[in-house]
Amino acid sequence: MFYQATQYIKFLLRSTNQHGVHSPFVYNLVTKCFYDKSNYIDYKHIINYKKALLNNKALIKITDLGVGSRVMKQEKRRISTIAKHSGSTIKRAKLIYRLITYFNPKTILELGTSLGIATHAMSIPNHETKITTIEGCPNISEFSNHNFETLGLNNVEVKTGDFNGVINQLLINSYDLIFFDGNHQKEATVKYFETLLKTAKNNSVFIFDDIYWSKEMTEAWKIIKQHPKTTVTIDTFFWGLVFFRKEQAKEHFTIRV
Repeated sequence: MFYQATQYIKFLLRSTNQHGVHSPFVYNLVTKCFYDKSNYIDYKHIINYKKALLNNKALIKITDLGVGSRVMKQEKRRISTIAKHSGSTIKRAKLIYRLITYFNPKTILELGTSLGIATHAMSIPNHETKITTIEGCPNISEFSNHNFETLGLNNVEVKTGDFNGVINQLLINSYDLIFFDGNHQKEATVKYFETLLKTAKNNSVFIFDDIYWSKEMTEAWKIIKQHPKTTVTIDTFFWGLVFFRKEQAKEHFTIRV
């Protein structure tokens, strides 16, 4: 937590808003998406989904395949506790909703379904968007998949298993957007990035969660930024966005959201 606090202070000192952005592509993204203050009617569905999880006191047996939770170490955990400490915040769920609305991806891959807060938010804007989401813990995967079916989210396919094994089955596909939200370890994150580059197109966007979760994750973020196929990156502190647009000069932005 001390590492995150110190990094956040450094982030605030070097970050800017739209006035420090000279790239039209990034300026439009910041002003029309990041800072979009519209009160979308779909936000109520995002809020209600999170609220239902926070009110769910059922116990579930957890299998941690990645680094695990800093807060919850017990094998059996309440859904409400997972939603409070590990699930996406309402603010981030709304932002991922706006990103999906803005970019309108046709195919999405998510690494780390968890309770499906982000998955649910990504599925709402366009029901034609095909979402494949991977969850390592069988019980959480079953729980979230049941929720998606109950809500009629027919555009979401949940796959259960170790990320490496499932990813290798998906390399024949291409993805407009990939959300990396699981296994917060440097080596694994870089490996997933390099492997899934095969599925990226010129206009694809990769989003990495918790790039300041640890010193290791920040090191992984730096490696990803420096990769020759990476052109534009945006550091929002809690997320790192990566673009591969060949028409763009390589440039890195630090934006307060």
